[in-house]
Amino acid sequence: MNFNILSNLAELCAKKGIRHAVLCPGSRSAPLTVAFARNKSIRCWTFSDERSAAFVALGMAHQTRTPVILVCTSGSAAYNFAPAVAEAYFQEIPLIILTADRPREWIDQLDGQTIRQKELYGQHVKKYYELPQDYTHPDTEWYANRILNEAINLSRECQQGPIHINAPFREPLYPSTSEKIVRRKVRIIEPLKGNTSLQEKEWPAITRSLRAAKKIMLVSGQNDFDPVLCKALADFHAACPWPLAGDILSNLHALPFLCRYSDTFLGQLPNLAKESLRPDLLITFGKSLVAKNLKVFLRTYRPKEHWHVQAEGLSADTFQSLTKAISADPQQFFSRLKTLSMPKQTSWGDFENAWLTEEKKTKKRVEVFFKKKQSGEFQIVKQVIESLPTPCNLHLSNSMAVRYANHIGLSPSQNNVAVLANRGTSGIDGCSSTAVGHSLTSGIPNILITGDQAFFYDRNAFWHNYPLPNLFIIVLNNHGGIIFNLIDGPSGMPEADEFFITRQKLNARSIAAEFGFTYLEGPTTSLKKFFTSGKNAKILEMESSQARNKKIFEEFKKINKP
Repeated sequence: MNFNILSNLAELCAKKGIRHAVLCPGSRSAPLTVAFARNKSIRCWTFSDERSAAFVALGMAHQTRTPVILVCTSGSAAYNFAPAVAEAYFQEIPLIILTADRPREWIDQLDGQTIRQKELYGQHVKKYYELPQDYTHPDTEWYANRILNEAINLSRECQQGPIHINAPFREPLYPSTSEKIVRRKVRIIEPLKGNTSLQEKEWPAITRSLRAAKKIMLVSGQNDFDPVLCKALADFHAACPWPLAGDILSNLHALPFLCRYSDTFLGQLPNLAKESLRPDLLITFGKSLVAKNLKVFLRTYRPKEHWHVQAEGLSADTFQSLTKAISADPQQFFSRLKTLSMPKQTSWGDFENAWLTEEKKTKKRVEVFFKKKQSGEFQIVKQVIESLPTPCNLHLSNSMAVRYANHIGLSPSQNNVAVLANRGTSGIDGCSSTAVGHSLTSGIPNILITGDQAFFYDRNAFWHNYPLPNLFIIVLNNHGGIIFNLIDGPSGMPEADEFFITRQKLNARSIAAEFGFTYLEGPTTSLKKFFTSGKNAKILEMESSQARNKKIFEEFKKINKP
């Protein structure tokens, strides 16, 4: 073992701007742990549950917008990173995953904590690398340095994502007390960023298509909170009044012309009205949509042309109508589009008005609906969203929390609220841990709205030694997976309670006591008081009836019914 080389690899990470490393306890990974723990430029965190640790690292990387180091020992520990690795891949979040391993000759030889770790995460990482297992040759240091330089650079390239570096180590795994580790100047390989805008020769054809289209529409999927993109869209809309639809994860709620209720009204509109909302040309950007009714609408009432705009990578054909994959940064694309000589067409304004008419009608009906006194979790989510401190991060767990919030939406005045959710794979497994990662690396309040299944599943998110004074958790505890009581199929089956809804009798009080969190019960608690920081995290639990919540939500879905 050459501990100097590993120490220099940690220094390389620091020189390339990496400031956080999540280290899971283990012996085979000791050389890496020591290297990062002794580097004063990198903040090291330790989490015992590898699955939770990986989601914490994902949250940190997303919050800081820079790669985070993730280290574990050999064997099943590395497999426990897999859910977060997949989420990072589809959300395009940079992680550098270092998994310690046994030497190659001991694989499949019944040695402890030994599995086949080569390319363990398959196609859910951008690339797989392996560090040398022998450090005697003079080229070893050059090779290890080259691998890590390339890995960090690749993780940051569009589309960003996780990189897996497997590290087989021979014993001894710990440096001796007398061993002197010499930190040398490390070689940095810096990439030069290329252009993420279209070439000038492409614009004439785009201009002709836009002039020919009478009904043009924009749809945004999930975006990171980006005021610059909002400003570009606002300036563009002044020149080209095209309807813009996007759900709560679009993070475009600051735009007053955003159609944020499309998922609500498209579920009930008659076919003739839907036909009138069909675009000739659809321009999309961002990642996935929560709004199922919007997805179904665009797949059923397909446009003649569909352009998707993203900086790099393959464009998904989400609505089965893709005709142009435009390799450009959306902010730059819309800024350039605004400068084109395209006189406003009457049909553009008429088409936007058609969408905004449905939007305004739905907004009024939503307001009327929530004026009723209803003791359900849907009402609680609305109250929480309206009471959010600013600025803040709003985290939405998967299943009903993100769906409730999407139907409620944020107002344009909440323009410094960033909305976050693990919608890369849309699993419930790491929602709390991801919020913890954001909380540990941000100086603003982090509010997590979560269901009971996601909350109890990820309880090890709180199994660590770090206070979380800026984390506020609202637990919607209906004692089971209520989504299976709401969607077609499982709700009417005799097996629903045991095998789909999986009813449980837990509450969050004992978890709060175990981890030293403040615990409050809803719905009478003052939210303004609740969002006041203390020494550690706070939990507000709302226990409610599934039958009651189901009735309220089904009534809500009918508010636009003719």
